[in-house]
Amino acid sequence: MSSLSLKRAVGIPNVHRAYASAQACYSEHGVDTARALALLAEIPVSLHCWQGDDVGGFEKVGSALTGGIAVTGNYPGKARNPDELRLDAKAAFGLIPGTHRFNLHASYGEFGGKKVDRNEVEASHFQNWIDWARANNLGLDFNPTFFSHPLSNDGFTLAHRDKSVRDFWIEHGVRCRTIGAAFGKALAKSCVTNFWIPDGYKDTPTDRVAPRERLTESLDKIFKKAISSKLNQDAVEPKLFGLGSESYVVGSHEFYLGYALSRKKLLCLDSGHYHPTESIADKISSVLQFMPQILLHVSRGVRWDSDHVVVLNDDLLLIAREIVANDYSKRVHIGLDYFDASINRIAAWVVGTRNMLRALLVGLLEPPGIKQAEREGDYTMRLALQEETKLLPAGAVWDYFCETHGVPVGAKWLTEVKRYERDVLSKRS
Repeated sequence: MSSLSLKRAVGIPNVHRAYASAQACYSEHGVDTARALALLAEIPVSLHCWQGDDVGGFEKVGSALTGGIAVTGNYPGKARNPDELRLDAKAAFGLIPGTHRFNLHASYGEFGGKKVDRNEVEASHFQNWIDWARANNLGLDFNPTFFSHPLSNDGFTLAHRDKSVRDFWIEHGVRCRTIGAAFGKALAKSCVTNFWIPDGYKDTPTDRVAPRERLTESLDKIFKKAISSKLNQDAVEPKLFGLGSESYVVGSHEFYLGYALSRKKLLCLDSGHYHPTESIADKISSVLQFMPQILLHVSRGVRWDSDHVVVLNDDLLLIAREIVANDYSKRVHIGLDYFDASINRIAAWVVGTRNMLRALLVGLLEPPGIKQAEREGDYTMRLALQEETKLLPAGAVWDYFCETHGVPVGAKWLTEVKRYERDVLSKRS
């Protein structure tokens, strides 16, 4: 037994004792912790490939990021090829309790050193990803890549004035849906293929209508072919503004809300794509009145859409509570979307995902008396219980969840990351 394994074994009784005490405490508040943990184990989170290599992809080395995408930092050891990215992702998954998913962009295919343009990409370019996901019991999600390409450099793709440019990107979108369906078929887990485009103006436009008409027409062509939802589910993602599209975004929230409702697509709510004072938690129950499912991209915006690593703050707790308190876990697909190159990239995955799961657990552990007080119109009781709940021992329940799922408890996972950095990442030039 390794020294680290020995330390874990020694710590097990303490984890179990703390959990037993927490279980009794929550029981007094009408909460079944065993049920909460069983429900948490059934909720997958989709980890995003782009955190592992700073949104570089593998089409060609050194390609510049465009489309409002910006990554800051130069922490050593980023993945330089698909094998390294898969190795890094597996290391992260080994420190996260539960069974989850991996989210790929089209630019992360394996092209054998050949020039394969975006309108030529096929499922065969992702066969190694499929094999890896199957071997690790993961689902795969997918995204067309509408940025970092010569035909997106002027800030427009599907809403471009030039029909030939639009046709290029339409074909890319069509092929990406086919790839998503191939993922779903191969893994027997439906793939969510999410469409986000950077189209917009830096300064105030005189014509806001024509680009949206062109975008509608382009999307309709992409989605023309019916694909079983058992294989692939389409999502569309709005944005308030971005770098290079500060004054006008073609695919705004209102545009995609209308499109998703009328075309029966999933609406993607990205927590970094709205005003800094605006929470998407309130939007979840609103849109789910009218559509069966949605996609979430969870990130942390700091002053602008900066996609910081997810932390356990009020915004995250509110989002997670809305999902579990309203029994939406089967209707909400949870994905992460941030990229930080200033810290260890594996640690960024682990911190964000564990926080997402912790927030869901806090929601699952909410005493039923809070809702009951609200139903009875006792708002004094509601407020008092909401505040008292904040200091209930959720941490002990979380530690038990980690221990029983065979991953490090508390900050012990950092030891594994540091070892991996020493043995693997530090050797990358």
